[in-house]
Amino acid sequence: MKYLIIILCIPFSLFSQEKKEDDKLQRQAREHIRQGNKLYNAASYADAEVAFKKALEKAPESKKAAYNLGNSVYQQNRNKEAIKQFVELEKTLKSKDAKAEAYHNLGNSLMNEKQYGPAVDAYKKAMRNNPKDDETRYNLALAQEKQKEQQKKDDKKKDDKKDDKNKDKDKDNKDKKKDKDGDKDDKNKDDKKDEDKKKDDKGDDEKKDKPKDKDKDKDQQKPQKRPSQLSPEQMKQLLEAMNNEENKTQKKLNAKKARGRKVKQQKDW
Repeated sequence: MKYLIIILCIPFSLFSQEKKEDDKLQRQAREHIRQGNKLYNAASYADAEVAFKKALEKAPESKKAAYNLGNSVYQQNRNKEAIKQFVELEKTLKSKDAKAEAYHNLGNSLMNEKQYGPAVDAYKKAMRNNPKDDETRYNLALAQEKQKEQQKKDDKKKDDKKDDKNKDKDKDNKDKKKDKDGDKDDKNKDDKKDEDKKKDDKGDDEKKDKPKDKDKDKDQQKPQKRPSQLSPEQMKQLLEAMNNEENKTQKKLNAKKARGRKVKQQKDW
């Protein structure tokens, strides 16, 4: 019977010891949280961050330490880390007021990152958990206004980009047309050069041909030999007549010469 009592008492003793250890950790965590709060209120956010991390090491389930750690990081403008901290914290919260505060600070961190759309969603969730929070309502209106401005800027960028694209396209078309016209002009110039060259070559050929024409004209100006139109018989008669005429003329000349001198008598001895 004693044996059974001893066995039953051992679990109770272990539970009691674990509870004491847990209480000790919780107490240490609370001390770190109180220290962190003092540092936070004194704007020593980096030191406060260290204190809240120590508190979480002692009591990882501490919602207060996690929430205050997120605020300390947020105050150091490490918004991305703060966003991550508040998102993880919200999953563990059950109280509506606690959720409202977590969503509110999440919205603030998103606003600093200019993520206006997600910030609007965070503030709306905070309002659903605490509709009477005027600060959240104001931040929600501000986030919605920023979201509209951002949307207008994005639309303008798209339009400008589209206009630039169209301008570039028009410029390319003009350049292509210019190049095409330039090629056409070059071709026309080349054709004109070829045509002028042909004319020059033709002129040179004409100049080279002109001496031939002159020679031809010169030959044409020379008296052409008339072909003989007399028959051989007629030629013979003509020659005889000319010889007879020549003999007559010679006799006349001799007679004239004889009148001018004595004729030597021929003697017969």
